[in-house]
Amino acid sequence: MRAGRIDPAAVDALLARARREVEEGVLPSCQIALARHGELVAFETFGDATDTTRYAVFSCIKAFVAGAVWALMGDGALDVSRRVGEYVPDFAASAKEAVTVEQLLVHTGGFPHAMLGPPEWYSRESRLQTFAGWSLEWEPGTAYEYHPTSAHWVLAEIIERVGGEGYGDVVHRRVTEAVGLPRRVLAIPEEDQGDIATIEICGQVATADELEAVLGVRELPRATDAYETLLYLNQPDVRALGIPGGGGVMRADHLALFYQAILHDGGRVWRPEILADATGRIRNRFKDPLFGSPANRTLGLTLAGDDGFGFVRGFGTAASPRTFGHGGAAGQIGWADPQSGLSLGFATNGVDVNVIRQGRRGIDISTLAAACVLND
Repeated sequence: MRAGRIDPAAVDALLARARREVEEGVLPSCQIALARHGELVAFETFGDATDTTRYAVFSCIKAFVAGAVWALMGDGALDVSRRVGEYVPDFAASAKEAVTVEQLLVHTGGFPHAMLGPPEWYSRESRLQTFAGWSLEWEPGTAYEYHPTSAHWVLAEIIERVGGEGYGDVVHRRVTEAVGLPRRVLAIPEEDQGDIATIEICGQVATADELEAVLGVRELPRATDAYETLLYLNQPDVRALGIPGGGGVMRADHLALFYQAILHDGGRVWRPEILADATGRIRNRFKDPLFGSPANRTLGLTLAGDDGFGFVRGFGTAASPRTFGHGGAAGQIGWADPQSGLSLGFATNGVDVNVIRQGRRGIDISTLAAACVLND
């Protein structure tokens, strides 16, 4: 971890950037937290919310699910090199017997578009029947495509069978509670949902000229269905269920402090060799079909890397190559930089349909956050 001190002016610039689109009426609210040395450097909420408000952080929860896997690996109860069917025999049906647990975590399992939704996701029996019916889209371990929710539904079943209790309970006991965070972040009981911000779709889609200038195309596939899917997280029963790949709910400060806990664990929650592997060893370098850059997937996280594509992976342009984390839909951010010691949590309840503006927001916030340490 490099020497240096926090630059107050840089922190002010970071907070101003987070505030900007709330003040301009684009986002209904947002929350941002920066931490270092195990403590908060800054924590602010802007718009129609307070510092006690919790947010749906969508796929940021994948890091917490990975944390449960790391803990079970440390117990010797889970071996990620083994085939999924050894833990969940139902999954192996329909020629999926070759898929490994590691491939679930690095998104090379070969079933990115497999669907599981209501009412099937409410019943374990229905979930297992759905797993059995899924088919592979390509040979496992030969390519990368992000699995938004499918792989983590299977991981949740493995975690339950190995951990001996519901996957939300394992994540809470072995990760959230273990690192000292006070609230559940997955499978939130309905009676404990009163402080969760309502997700809102906002903004206007990017124009053809904007798309062409930034992405080189004049149109994108219609994404209305994807946006509407995010609104499921406004339903109390869905929050209580806890979609394991995208149903996380937390405050931005808890997200930032989770990553501080990883930086400063010292063998308290996870075995050091497992944590070093999970935060520093790239297991998937296949090309991302969306961006054309290497995936840089570790065992449950993404690594910024030194190839110039760190901003594509959600880490801005100023974080060190060793920065690791996992973002979420609608621009949620969570990462830690071992070099500077900084960690960042950013959450909003505004689903901005302008993908150009949303992307720029994330790059700006992560870049400004990484610049908050002075190199003395």
